[in-house]
Amino acid sequence: MSDSLWIPEWRLPGSGWFCNSGTQAAWERVSSPLPTLSQEQWVEVRGGTQDQDGVSHRPKEENGPGEEQTWQFSNVTFFIFGPLMTFLMRPYIQQRSRYLYVLFVLFTVTGLFSMYFHMTLSFLGQMLDEIAILWLLASGYSIWLPRCYFPAFLGQNRSRYSSLIIIISLVSTFLSFLRPTINAYALNAIGLHIIYIVVQEYKKTKNKELQHLIEVSTVIWALAFTSWISDRLLCSFWQWINFSYLHSIWHVLISFTFPYGMVILALVDSEYEMPNKTLKVRYWPRDTWPMGLPYVEMGDDHKSC
Repeated sequence: MSDSLWIPEWRLPGSGWFCNSGTQAAWERVSSPLPTLSQEQWVEVRGGTQDQDGVSHRPKEENGPGEEQTWQFSNVTFFIFGPLMTFLMRPYIQQRSRYLYVLFVLFTVTGLFSMYFHMTLSFLGQMLDEIAILWLLASGYSIWLPRCYFPAFLGQNRSRYSSLIIIISLVSTFLSFLRPTINAYALNAIGLHIIYIVVQEYKKTKNKELQHLIEVSTVIWALAFTSWISDRLLCSFWQWINFSYLHSIWHVLISFTFPYGMVILALVDSEYEMPNKTLKVRYWPRDTWPMGLPYVEMGDDHKSC
């Protein structure tokens, strides 16, 4: 890749990026006066994880009234859930690890960078969005992964394991600017391994509450993924019926999936790292509501050894 990739406001060429954009002329109407990436560079960028072909990435002139604002502000839930969960889970964070504050900050930052990407549709925006997700996953991965799943050469030393994850994330972050597909591989590798761990723990646990959380989060994730894949593969149909909000639905649903995943990992982790403590799952704003934002609080009683 050339050094031009580091220029913040360079944008991607219109061919194939926006749904039904059709011609280079359509791109030229919305592009910035700065040069675009070459087609060779674009081939590399298309390997990333963002949904460049979805309805949400049409030229701005083709957007219906309010559509663009909806895509941008569907990330508001990240700004709400991040600080709210930090407040609700503060007693747990104080006892488990204060590094968890970093994780919740990254959760909020992910929403900020996603909003920036959808406002600018720039290469820099895409990379910031994906790198924030990478570090969010890596943070949770290094704090909550049970020691029994550590690589054998690390023994059960969490400090060494966390250092390894940080080094891998740093290398992946640097290389992603040279070859964006690397970030996609890193995200998928961490994501798939987290899913594997959750499946294994679901089979092992007798905790009905943990099983319920996993089942609910699976349903929410499935709905989110359905929205994302429909926006990507059925773009022409959604344009035909003038419905361009699936990507916004994806943002909202995935912002719920992350808190559920965090609570699931906290419960799994407590079985290994806090065996004498009891975590209680609560829901904001009320436990009695059929749907709410899950969080954990420290119980007053202690488990027997």
